[in-house]
Amino acid sequence: MNAKVRLFVDQPLGAAQPVALTREQAHYLFGVMRLTVGARVALFNGHDGEWQADVAEAGKRGGVLVCREPSQPQSTPPDLWLLFAPIKKARTDFIVEKAVEMGVRRILPVQTAHTNSERIRQDRLQAHAVEAAEQCGGVFVPEVTELAKLDRVLTKWDTQRRIAFCDEALVGETGRLPHAPGAWAILIGPEGGFSDKERRRLRGMACASAISLGPRILRADTAAVAALTLWQSTLGDWA
Repeated sequence: MNAKVRLFVDQPLGAAQPVALTREQAHYLFGVMRLTVGARVALFNGHDGEWQADVAEAGKRGGVLVCREPSQPQSTPPDLWLLFAPIKKARTDFIVEKAVEMGVRRILPVQTAHTNSERIRQDRLQAHAVEAAEQCGGVFVPEVTELAKLDRVLTKWDTQRRIAFCDEALVGETGRLPHAPGAWAILIGPEGGFSDKERRRLRGMACASAISLGPRILRADTAAVAALTLWQSTLGDWA
């Protein structure tokens, strides 16, 4: 029987491989989930797939699990990045969580001219991405990068990666996602929208396409989910 509790670990996984737990992991498994010796836990590390493991040692400050059998092969999401301007804390968390659930390889917070939040906790958002992967059954955890200015990101941009930027100026108009397989990024602007300068720069990039997300202006977190759904159903692993 496969485990109901899943845990991301930063250690190799394989047959009979012991996995030492951190204090925080031990607290979660034995203090919160009330697991005991002999209980089964599903482990993944982003490289070796998912493994079913048994609790061999359980303590308040640590413990040891032992891998028994593989239960899910390693898989990687499509080559899709999500760039977004951070908003309020809970809604930024929502964007990261849904990006992981919907399958992206990299999450890049960017600071635009109208970005409301000038600081993020990259480590906290990365931990949130890990939690989302644990909950959704995935075996891949995308990297969440440090906040970077959009203009600097675009200056260093690899033009082989196409950009779909969701332009609220196209609300109610036709701005469809080009059917072009390959590496992509989705760019979601801030609550105040892109500045005229940013919009001109993006429209001047041959690798960028302005797309519409329908007849209504969406909140930034809703727009992220809508754009990811559109891309996955057209070019991704939902197609």
